[in-house]
Amino acid sequence: MPKRSLSIRIAQVLLCLIPILYMPGARAASCTTQAQMTGPQRDALSSAARTMLVQMQSGDMLNLKANTLPAVAGDFAGIASSIQSFSPTLRNATITVDELYLLDNSAGTPAASRVDFFCGTPVVVVNFSALPQGTYALAILHATGVPEPQQVSLILAQSAPDRWMFAGYFRKPMTEAGHDGLWYWVSARKYAQTKMDWAAWLYYKIAIDLLNPLDFLSSPNMEKLRKEADGARPPAFPGTQPMMLNASGSSFRLTAVDISTAFGGLDLDVHYAPDPAQTAQLRNPMTARQQVTTVMTALVDTHPELRSAFHGIWVHADEGNASLFALELPMTGISAGAPQRP
Repeated sequence: MPKRSLSIRIAQVLLCLIPILYMPGARAASCTTQAQMTGPQRDALSSAARTMLVQMQSGDMLNLKANTLPAVAGDFAGIASSIQSFSPTLRNATITVDELYLLDNSAGTPAASRVDFFCGTPVVVVNFSALPQGTYALAILHATGVPEPQQVSLILAQSAPDRWMFAGYFRKPMTEAGHDGLWYWVSARKYAQTKMDWAAWLYYKIAIDLLNPLDFLSSPNMEKLRKEADGARPPAFPGTQPMMLNASGSSFRLTAVDISTAFGGLDLDVHYAPDPAQTAQLRNPMTARQQVTTVMTALVDTHPELRSAFHGIWVHADEGNASLFALELPMTGISAGAPQRP
């Protein structure tokens, strides 16, 4: 989503650095959940994961690198930079180990391009691309008690019995604008029940992002959430195709609508591509402001639920990759106009 760093896709890249022969094919491997692990297995993995996150929390790159998989440690500068920028967010956080999965690919075919792990009942599926033979683990941890609580997923590789090495990480926030994923799911469902599809769809998207720690992990709850979200998606919502918004006798070509927290609150993030006449108006600050506020007014008049669902609207008039004019206003600063239809 715009304006937010929702996940760091390092682990997949790091694992692909380990030399393997790439061939097509998909194959299952074994997974052990934390409930199925022996006490020593669970304790060793939990302790290793916690230690690694504490090192990330304190910015202790020297010790983290010393316990990093050699193929990953050879290109550690980018990881260190990423962790150091992330470290202040974790400072003084309480660390909790939430989920552990032991992923055994030791008897697998080295040439497999995709490996699927089916974990527990109900089944949680974890899949990797280009995973070498070996034993790995996925540890999902929470860092709470700080202004921006985080969920951090660590990929670990086993180098000896009960000896775990760092192989990569992902991170995502646990909250957005002060609310967690469950709150957004419940709120999205309420909007959907009253046919307020724009607010429902955008809230479902936030819920999916907050509740799913990894894009390559799926569970029955996540599939249920995604199915609900798909049912609420407005048919004309801009994305793959633009949407025309009629406003004060003009038509505006909306190219993207998402959310932004750039100003702290939860804003609607709107992009449109002005036509030549609209572009000419954008050269004058007064007429430019009038134009983008016209877009805001038409949008909230067409979808009134947006006023209660969002703090404000952030509108960008774009020409290619350049922004010609941009403005953010709170909903209280957006006047009501005549009802419009897209």
